[in-house]
Amino acid sequence: MRNPKNENFYFPAEWHPHEATWLSFPINKETWENRFEKIYPSYLKFISTISKSELVKINANNAETILQIEKLFEKFKIDTTNIRLYNHATNDSWCRDHGPAILINRNNSERLIIDWEYNAWGGKYPPFDSDNGIPKKIAKLLELPYVSPGIIMEGGSVEFNGSGSVMTSKSCLLNKNRNPSLDQSQIENYLCTFYGVNQVLWIEDGIIGDDTDGHIDDTVRFVAEDRIITMIEKNKSDENHLILEENLKLLKKMRLLNGKQLEIVEIEMPEPVIDNGERLPASYANFCITNKNVIVPTYRCKNDDKALNLIQACFKDREVIGIDSTDIIWGLGSFHCLSQQEPKATLV
Repeated sequence: MRNPKNENFYFPAEWHPHEATWLSFPINKETWENRFEKIYPSYLKFISTISKSELVKINANNAETILQIEKLFEKFKIDTTNIRLYNHATNDSWCRDHGPAILINRNNSERLIIDWEYNAWGGKYPPFDSDNGIPKKIAKLLELPYVSPGIIMEGGSVEFNGSGSVMTSKSCLLNKNRNPSLDQSQIENYLCTFYGVNQVLWIEDGIIGDDTDGHIDDTVRFVAEDRIITMIEKNKSDENHLILEENLKLLKKMRLLNGKQLEIVEIEMPEPVIDNGERLPASYANFCITNKNVIVPTYRCKNDDKALNLIQACFKDREVIGIDSTDIIWGLGSFHCLSQQEPKATLV
């Protein structure tokens, strides 16, 4: 099997220039129940915002789904100039986790797809065979080579600074519902080999309501090589308080490969989003970075503006745009979970 790290491939940070952003159009009745009509305004605004600075490539389950999408674009007056639809069978909408991880070669800008296995977060939501097949279909479409490590790995579980470091959570990657035969050192070896990194940074856990067992993209995000934003909860009676406090303590102790300490930007969690008695995993950290914007989920609460301002201060070269995710979060994910970037083949 190819060794991407030895060949000088690496997974770029999300702010690396994009060729496109990939999405998988929502179709799963069990995920969204009767809420499709409610999520469309925000989801289509999400598509439209991305398309202003890069291509949006959408996995559409079948010809019927393509027709449905085209009607929605017409209804919501979406400019489709930078939108492409592909007849790729899917099971659900979480492209961050089942989409392709595209690496770039530091020497010659060649690209390589890592075709990780996907089991819907520990087999929670079968079937997932169509989602698991998406990376190979996109590799064929883009005429790119791919390598299949043969273990479970999800894009939302890993966060990169583009300079040799990846951050992840023990609650997810060491969970026995993913790769029960692998220990921490073996998981680290896979991360380093197939993402082209040299350092794995671990936090403990994720937020309440997250059915992924603690994806990092709801808690900690790199916004520069040595700067992160991390979610905090000031309300000591909130279930997330101790979880996020423990993560913050770990982050303060971390050092990067060059010995530098992380610059930490603390952002308060939104007020709890409860629907039908269920605590949903609402977080500002689940933002999506595009070529010109940072798309941040908002939740109709007093902390929204404060979070948008803090994130804007981290991105001098991009406009931060808040889009209401109060209905979308019912599916237990938001804009980062829904998307996966296709980096440009560039040495930048």
